[in-house]
Amino acid sequence: MTLTPSESEKLRTDAIAHLRSGDARKAREMLDQICAPESGVDPQWLLLAHACRMLGDDAGEEMALQKLLLIDKRHLPALFQMGELKARTNDDRAATGFYKAALNMVSVGAAVSHDLRPKLKQAEEFLAGAHGRFEAFLLRRLDDTGLAGKDTPIPVRQAIDLLMGRKEIFYQKPSIFYYPGMPQREFYERSEFPWLAEMEAAIPDMQEELRGVIARTKEFKPYVQGQPNRPRPNNPLLDDPSWGAHYFWKDGVEVTENSVHCPRTMAALEAAPIPVIEERSPMALYSVLEPGTHIAPHYGMLNTRLICHIPLVLPPDCALRVGGETRPWQVGEALVFDDSFEHEAWNRSDQRRVILLFEIWRPEISEDERSALTTIFEAINEYQKPVEI
Repeated sequence: MTLTPSESEKLRTDAIAHLRSGDARKAREMLDQICAPESGVDPQWLLLAHACRMLGDDAGEEMALQKLLLIDKRHLPALFQMGELKARTNDDRAATGFYKAALNMVSVGAAVSHDLRPKLKQAEEFLAGAHGRFEAFLLRRLDDTGLAGKDTPIPVRQAIDLLMGRKEIFYQKPSIFYYPGMPQREFYERSEFPWLAEMEAAIPDMQEELRGVIARTKEFKPYVQGQPNRPRPNNPLLDDPSWGAHYFWKDGVEVTENSVHCPRTMAALEAAPIPVIEERSPMALYSVLEPGTHIAPHYGMLNTRLICHIPLVLPPDCALRVGGETRPWQVGEALVFDDSFEHEAWNRSDQRRVILLFEIWRPEISEDERSALTTIFEAINEYQKPVEI
């Protein structure tokens, strides 16, 4: 039957009184009248959901909450109560969805009343527990198929880390030039580059030459230097030799005063598919990190290349983060990565770290593409040259 506003308000007030006294059955009878389609007044779905919960009527509670969320999908108390209902009925996936929706509302500024504070904590605790239960279940399934542990393929492990929220997704964001279609891979494996084995075998020879360089060099030049005709880089290590450089090739030109002292290092570099681009590449150098130095997160200029590191002086507690993955350098092993991802490096030891750094073409780029890219980069260089008068 149709209710007048005063009749509806009296039913609502009485229903609340019955809920507080624990008489959920009487409260529900009154709330059913208010929520009936023919009542002609605003339904009290949340109160009805509370009454159903007190009566153990899960279906009735869910129906009332769904009705309310159809009207207001961001209704915070309803989201919390629906999450609690789903958790109580062992539907972890649904409970996770409703609890996350509620917490997302809170994260963007939704007001949390005093009576909802315990619900907020309950949601956080549930999500932590559900996260652990799901991960354990997933690992059991992988173990059943022989894919768990150290034998799990690297992309599978990475996907699990992303799924479980242990890592975030990063993308290539080169600061100068983006080449479409390149795979979004932070690190490449040494086994993908057969020529690296020969270079790694030459590490003792390169280390011997490095010792000679160190004996002749009091301080390495800063890796990041300002140029008079360009804006000064916004880099904490600008003009700071804590991140030092000793070039063999720079901007496509051999630095003979350095290379003449390291013939075996130069010979080892010949095996690598280093780009040859006028005024740009080859590029090869000792990259030096003095004790306690941290290279802040930054992006490389291009995604058409990969960066190779050959460790020559490697103290403990040194590592490189590229995107969502961190790897320490390993003695005698090259490290190959895409520097167009956000990356950072650190030396937390009390000793100097030195690597041989050089760039190579990405293996996915064909010879024809390399030729076209070389033309593009050299055209950029030519266009930027000052006009002679």
